[in-house]
Amino acid sequence: MMNYTCPSCKKETSLDLDFTVESFICKSCSMLSEQGKIIKNVRKPTENVVLEVGQKGKIDGTEYTVVAIVVKKYGSSVFWREYHLKDKNLNDAFLSESNGHWVIMFPKEMPKKEFKFHAEFEDKKYRWYESTPNSIESATGFFEDKLKFSLATYKEFVNGTEMVSMEQVGTDKTFLWGKHISKNEIKKAFKPAYMPNYSGIGIVQPYYVNPRQLLNVFIVVALIMSLFQLYNTVSRSNYEVFSDNIRFDSVRSKELISKSFDLNGASAPLNVKLASNVDNSWANVELSLVNENSNEIEYTSQDIEQYYGYESGESWSEGSKEKEFNFCGVAPGKYHFSISAQKQGFEQPAGETFYAPDGKKTFAYTGDGFVDVILPSGEKTAVSLENLQQNDSATFAELEQAKAFKLKNPNFSTNIPDTDSANPNFAIQAFWKPVSFWNYFIILGIMAVLVGLNYWGKYLFDKTKWENSNYSPFNDYTS
Repeated sequence: MMNYTCPSCKKETSLDLDFTVESFICKSCSMLSEQGKIIKNVRKPTENVVLEVGQKGKIDGTEYTVVAIVVKKYGSSVFWREYHLKDKNLNDAFLSESNGHWVIMFPKEMPKKEFKFHAEFEDKKYRWYESTPNSIESATGFFEDKLKFSLATYKEFVNGTEMVSMEQVGTDKTFLWGKHISKNEIKKAFKPAYMPNYSGIGIVQPYYVNPRQLLNVFIVVALIMSLFQLYNTVSRSNYEVFSDNIRFDSVRSKELISKSFDLNGASAPLNVKLASNVDNSWANVELSLVNENSNEIEYTSQDIEQYYGYESGESWSEGSKEKEFNFCGVAPGKYHFSISAQKQGFEQPAGETFYAPDGKKTFAYTGDGFVDVILPSGEKTAVSLENLQQNDSATFAELEQAKAFKLKNPNFSTNIPDTDSANPNFAIQAFWKPVSFWNYFIILGIMAVLVGLNYWGKYLFDKTKWENSNYSPFNDYTS
């Protein structure tokens, strides 16, 4: 325990350490004294000073006491704060803060090799960042050495999150090694009432995500994925679960429920292939995959279309007679398909459909003021609904009878034959593919993109960090 009385204001200041004090600046009156002799009044550190002399905090397992505070000035508007620390064995350390970025520094023995564009310390090379002339703007606390208020030169060298610096005042030189320390560590160690505003990028601030560590993690993940993919490939096989040729006239305006089929193993894509002999025309298949255990439904509507012709003396074609797609991430279980379809020239009616009780006539509203009267042979006659009772009382009576029949038999339907012999049906095949490389390569691709973006972000981050340096590795300067 050390008690020091200011020779100017007689205020006593205590410190829970005991060492030789060459200079003392009273926090009460801001008077500088040297070995009890009053020298001059010094400005008191106030702006963004978050620690106090005598305050204790633990960093990397070592408890330090703040013994002095110095605010340094460069030019007319650049300031940074240095907190002088000592541990219980009186070893020195320094906390330097600028724009909310913190560096902890330790005195080291001066290297024998002269510094020019690079510095070498403990087999590590540091790049010259800046030489900063500075002076003491304000100070307070206990100092082992005599304070010098003359202009000093601060030369900084950087390697990632570490730095070395050499401060020279006259002929006196001080060499320090330091590293980035996060503001959260400062908060945890000293519990200050507030923290200085955080802006820009610190001279040794680390990038948010270490690119090399991220790459190593993704390599391990990729290896594990590859082992699972290899096991999946060896232990499982793809197989057909459904295949059928279905007439359009059997699923027009109604649904066909397929036979049930089992999907075994882990979640995987269900591959579906459709085919129809479309010829300058289209066909549409509506397909629902129904999980019989959970009643969950996945629905899709797929168009099959092919067109061709001649234009300006040249032939052209587009589309295909086949369509292939996947139900992705299908869980194992028992399933069936619900299928309906239509094609050009054999479309589903635009409006409601009614059936005669004997099933020999179908009345399909077209939505444009007409009703199609369709016979079992497929013959179709369009009848206007305007004044139908007066113009065609027989058809009117049959239509009313069909409407009444539908009210009593809502699920009744009858097939309207498709007279198109060129394309009467469509084919559907479904393949269960528990062995798939699709997701495997997608995840690998995403990881590769993330690693690439992270390296690019690190490049931009470092480039911004060095913008205030005259010796940036990103400009034309070479050492």
